[in-house]
Amino acid sequence: MFTERTGIIVWFSDLKAAGKQLEKYGSVHYISKKLHYAAMYTYADRLEETMKQLQRLPFVKKVERSYRNEIKTEYNSNIPDKTRFYTL
Repeated sequence: MFTERTGIIVWFSDLKAAGKQLEKYGSVHYISKKLHYAAMYTYADRLEETMKQLQRLPFVKKVERSYRNEIKTEYNSNIPDKTRFYTL
């Protein structure tokens, strides 16, 4: 039902140009005015061509892929829970 999306970090030099043109390539999640980067999401099947197109823009310094969806977020602990020993 939902298509797979991947995050991209775009480092830029011109904030005004970035705010207007990055919407064409995916959904912009956050733009940092102080550090001059934007976090955005794009479709995973078109990731490589989108990164190449973004790199060609004159105001873009660097484009990085986000590895957030590859990080394990489910944790398990082999240590038993000791909170039940400290009840009132």
